[in-house]
Formats: sequence, structure tokens, C-alpha cells
Amino acid sequence: MSNIPADLRYAKSHEWARLEADGSVTVGITHHAQELLGDMVFVENPTVGRRLAAGEECAVVESVKAASDVYAPIAGEVVASNAEVERAPEIINHDAYAAWMFRVKPDDAAELDNLMDADAYRAFVDAETH
Repeated sequence: MSNIPADLRYAKSHEWARLEADGSVTVGITHHAQELLGDMVFVENPTVGRRLAAGEECAVVESVKAASDVYAPIAGEVVASNAEVERAPEIINHDAYAAWMFRVKPDDAAELDNLMDADAYRAFVDAETH
């Protein structure tokens, strides 16, 4: 079973979201997603200042196996983009939860409640893989 931290929220498109102390939301792809994709070779994050709608395609990850879109789990404005994962995409494979992709200032932090908690995401992944 994939590593699924209890303190995060999860989208059905396999992004994780973490509410930070400053009110921003950090976003990345889940351990399960990176396992499916394999060795990462390219990441393109959204630019700072970009406005995102919940569910909007906003980033791309590519691996030796495939390319995949990354979707915004909540609506808001991009306030940070992790240049480290763009320079060294393989860090996502080492720790998908430390290798965040971008941060959003949410339009409504309550949107996080629409995402799955760890138990619901675990059940979702189990159902998807069986």
C-alpha cells in the first residue's frame, strides 16, 4: 500500500493538498501517482500569479513511462512554484510529499473539505487497483 499521510487532503486525480499556517495550500502529486508514473524526468509548474479554478489542468509531470496533467485541487492564485522539482524532477520519486509542486492562496479554504481525507483516499486507491 502506498504511503498516505493522514494530515493531507487528496483529489481523485491523485494530487495532495496541505493547509499551511499562513493560509496557503501546498500541492503535489501523491506517492501512488508517482509509483504509477515511474521515474520522473520533467516537471512544469504553473507560474506565480496564475489564477486557478478547482479541477483545472495547471501543471505537467513526465516520466520515462508517460506524461500526466496535474490539476488544481482548489481554486486560488499561485503564490509559489517549486523550482527545485523542475530542476530535479526525480526528487518526487524519493519523497512525493516533501517534493511539493506549487502553493495556492485559496479563494475559499473550505474547499479543502471537498477533498478526501487519508482513509477515503486509501479506499479510493484500493478500489482503483482492484
